[in-house]
Amino acid sequence: MMRIVFSLLFGLLFAGAAIAQTTNLQRLDTAEDSRGWEGVGRLEIGTDGFCTGALIAADLVLTAAHCVFDKTNGARILAEDIEFRAGWRNGRAAAYRNVRQIVVHPDYRYRSKGGAERVVNDLALLKLHHPIRNTTVKPYQMVEHLGRGSRVGVVSYALERSEAPSLQEMCEVKGQQSGVYVTSCDVGFGSSGAPIFVFDGGTPRIASVVSAKGHMNAEPVALGMSLEGAIQLLRAEVRTDTSARRNSTGAKFIKP
Repeated sequence: MMRIVFSLLFGLLFAGAAIAQTTNLQRLDTAEDSRGWEGVGRLEIGTDGFCTGALIAADLVLTAAHCVFDKTNGARILAEDIEFRAGWRNGRAAAYRNVRQIVVHPDYRYRSKGGAERVVNDLALLKLHHPIRNTTVKPYQMVEHLGRGSRVGVVSYALERSEAPSLQEMCEVKGQQSGVYVTSCDVGFGSSGAPIFVFDGGTPRIASVVSAKGHMNAEPVALGMSLEGAIQLLRAEVRTDTSARRNSTGAKFIKP
């Protein structure tokens, strides 16, 4: 059985956070480099925090649930305090959209003690005020299953690479434990919510979302969850708009 040491809650970036390793990463600085990745963007949270998110419909962004909670008091962050910057690169984005509604997986518990239970339901959908109709910013399709040894990649922002996304294509699924995928992908502060892609057929599709980092056999790993059934569940709640009503109250984002 795999033994994993989890290191959770690294998602929101704040000044003074530790710098993560950046091996085997390609920084997507130019328009040519970033072509096809414009649907990945930076989620600006409050005035000092960010996560990574990915467009899965013209008006829906997939990210990690813990990104939308205030780490100082555990309160849900208001939708009005979050902005999605699609394809953010060197001070400019392909599209800017404010968030209208936040839907968190109903089984996610921010105050959970951690481990696999914290990761497996760490998903949220953000409904944008207006759809993104830019022809260069295309939503990604998804797959619900990954097998051990699957070749995957991550596009994400992080502390020392916050102004342009970085791509790591050469990582793999090391195994699965309690619904959590363990990958060899390189992630750091700010990478929470980043899409984990598979490249079957040459077209990137989202197979998981970065929730946390950890160690397995003393090697750094990135942890994500199976999407099986979860996306349909979240989409259904977006349609009911119940989260929009629940999100009408709550604490604003507070810098620690």
